[in-house]
Amino acid sequence: MCKVALVGLLLAILMPVLTFFAGWLFLSVPSPAVLAAQRKQITTIMASDGTTEIGRYVPEDGNRVPVSLAQVPMPVQNAVLAAEDRSFRSNPGFDVMGIARATWNQLNGGSGGGSTITQQYIKVATGHDEYSMFRKFREVIVAAKITKQESKDRILEDYLNTIYFGRGAYGIQAASQAYFGRNVQNLTVSQAAVLAGAIRSPSRLDPAKNLPQAQSRWNFVLDGMVEKGWLSPADRAGARYPETVAPSQAPGAPTDDRAHIVDRVMEELDKQGINREQLAAGGGRITTTIDPRAQQLARDTVRTELRGQPKNLHSSLVAIDPRSGGVIAYYGGSDGDGFDLAGGPAWNPGSAFKPFTMLAALERDIGMNSVYEGSSPLVIDGHSYANSESRNYPKLTLHDAMTQSVNTAFVRLTQDVGPQAVRDAAVQAGIPEQINGKRAMAEPDSGAPALGITLGQYPVHTIDMASAYATFAADGMRRAPFFVREYANARGTVEYHHLDQPQPAFDRTNAGRNAQLARNVTATLTDVARSSQIPLAGGRQVAAKTGTHQRGDTGTNSAAWTVGYTPSISTAVWVGDPANSAIKNSNGSDIFGRGLPGAIWQRFMNAYLMGTPMETFPSYTVIGLAASPVEDRPLPTPRTREPRSPTPSATPEPNIEDFVPTPIEPSMKPTRPRRNSCFPFCDEPAPGDEEQSGRGG
Repeated sequence: MCKVALVGLLLAILMPVLTFFAGWLFLSVPSPAVLAAQRKQITTIMASDGTTEIGRYVPEDGNRVPVSLAQVPMPVQNAVLAAEDRSFRSNPGFDVMGIARATWNQLNGGSGGGSTITQQYIKVATGHDEYSMFRKFREVIVAAKITKQESKDRILEDYLNTIYFGRGAYGIQAASQAYFGRNVQNLTVSQAAVLAGAIRSPSRLDPAKNLPQAQSRWNFVLDGMVEKGWLSPADRAGARYPETVAPSQAPGAPTDDRAHIVDRVMEELDKQGINREQLAAGGGRITTTIDPRAQQLARDTVRTELRGQPKNLHSSLVAIDPRSGGVIAYYGGSDGDGFDLAGGPAWNPGSAFKPFTMLAALERDIGMNSVYEGSSPLVIDGHSYANSESRNYPKLTLHDAMTQSVNTAFVRLTQDVGPQAVRDAAVQAGIPEQINGKRAMAEPDSGAPALGITLGQYPVHTIDMASAYATFAADGMRRAPFFVREYANARGTVEYHHLDQPQPAFDRTNAGRNAQLARNVTATLTDVARSSQIPLAGGRQVAAKTGTHQRGDTGTNSAAWTVGYTPSISTAVWVGDPANSAIKNSNGSDIFGRGLPGAIWQRFMNAYLMGTPMETFPSYTVIGLAASPVEDRPLPTPRTREPRSPTPSATPEPNIEDFVPTPIEPSMKPTRPRRNSCFPFCDEPAPGDEEQSGRGG
């Protein structure tokens, strides 16, 4: 037995050594120039019908200008090292801790990561970028070998001339021209940090596409330079984010709203381990989830409703199939070179966030028939929350509070369940934990949410709202939104196919309760579209919520939303000004969620659903109180304009059937109450009020 154990021990020691030695002898790195000459295949990006072309990925092999390392200023070199491999000058070509992290990630179903600059160069030079233990092993051997054979300067020079920076630019010189219109020798430290930051994910970290995430990565690079002693703290403190030139389009790339779809497709494939280099080598076809008819309807609807409106108004629209998670329409703006308004910058959702508060309550057996006080204003810890025109609702159910968008009732509800519970519910539904590189739905100093979370205090993406509402539509089954159905290379080999992996969002141990939680949320939303004067044609059943965000302490609005769903489609619409200026319609009236966003949402939904079966939501069992204890009360005339006042009003409670306000939402920081204002948490005016000055947007 001792001999057997000894032999086993010797084999355990010798086999890795022999394998490493064999790899050392036989593995080599091909020339990047040879590889570049092979990358000439086009990848076509198709809509879900397989015949409508959305765009193409054409590798710009000509957009590569080799430079010597002597032409690259040391601060530029150091910026790249700070971003990708801070121990490059001293490591043996690989990072033991990085390999350990990558191994752990792969064993737990994550992506690899942990590659040094030398390993990244090898991936690009060989075209081998699959996520596997064998690839990591091969990389380590070749990285160690090339580090012995070549100087660090030569490796870094080859890397800087080979790596992809985005905008069709391969290599640091082409990237300098693409982003800043200047040669690499003339780059500033701040500009170098922008380029270095883009290496990790060129589609996602281009400042022209996603400025917040690009800035976050830029800060990471500069902080790393300070940490390594490559940049003084004083110079770091004085650094300012630089402006970039407008990106030029690659051949075959769309310049309209489809460009944002192409970006999302490329980013999604990259997360699946298929990067641009592999697409360039493999060519082929990407089939997306985009319904060409739905995309055209989204484009036409936004253009129609914005025609004749002030030029500062912009809109984004995302539609998702709740049954699969597939994105069927994605409109991030008409300018393919500009910001992706659906998934780049984030916007305050206003009262469209209230369904997540309702979900948090339902999870604690506080149901739609529970009664809450809706008196206004409500002052808590010096912060004031008010309803539209300081209207008072002495007692009303949460169902009615949702329909009438009673802010103070939902703030009181949030006090009971806790702001963190609201955040948790939103995450369960599909709002990401992080947005643009920062903890979402939380105060930056404490990391915890405030009471204003229930009123849309924290910004979110349009696609995230469509996805989270889709979870309600899907009976509580969460599916991450996706764009890529399948990728097949030029040989016809399918290299990626999306797998449907639904997960119970709200109760993982009880499928019935999970569905009932979603259905109860839906039940609180089914009266909103009708009472907001944006019902669907033919009385089609739909669950929806509007929201509006007020622009600071100005009394004007900066963003407005309508989000709603049927069992087969969830659509989110945002209208606003990316510059955060006041949004007013062509009549000069403030825009609210039920106005212009509601019109876009209604027109799109009616057009898309035309000719389809009249779906209904599944039946539900009421959670909490079985019936409302609140009696109906007489109503004020809907067109009667009540005075603005911070003091409670004796006005009788309105009936949902005739009186439907929806809110002006909170600014980021609530203030103490002031006279004749419900800032920062207000409601939209009643229908009669809007009619005095046109539809109101």
